[in-house]
Amino acid sequence: MSSAMAILTALALLASPALAADDSKVKAATGQVETGAKKIGSGKIGEGVEQTAKGIGKTVEEGAKFTGEKLKEAGRAAEPPAKNAGQNLKDGAVSFGQSVKNFFTRLFSN
Repeated sequence: MSSAMAILTALALLASPALAADDSKVKAATGQVETGAKKIGSGKIGEGVEQTAKGIGKTVEEGAKFTGEKLKEAGRAAEPPAKNAGQNLKDGAVSFGQSVKNFFTRLFSN
């Protein structure tokens, strides 16, 4: 019984630091895991396992939301440089084309 509690607590602790979305929501989910683990330890196994599992699920859910938001932010942050790089490539190609045109114009105008 104590090994089950230890495993569930370890799972919650592993999930929470990596998935620290909204701090208050993660703390609430971690608190739910702790409460469930205490219930398991006091003999309320079914109730404790259910509450612990829900707490772990909420911790993972909030972490996924946080990760999604961070990925969106990263995508938005990378957007302007990507557009600038594309514009730079286009400008370089235009410049190269003008240089080639000027070369042949000078070559055949003399």
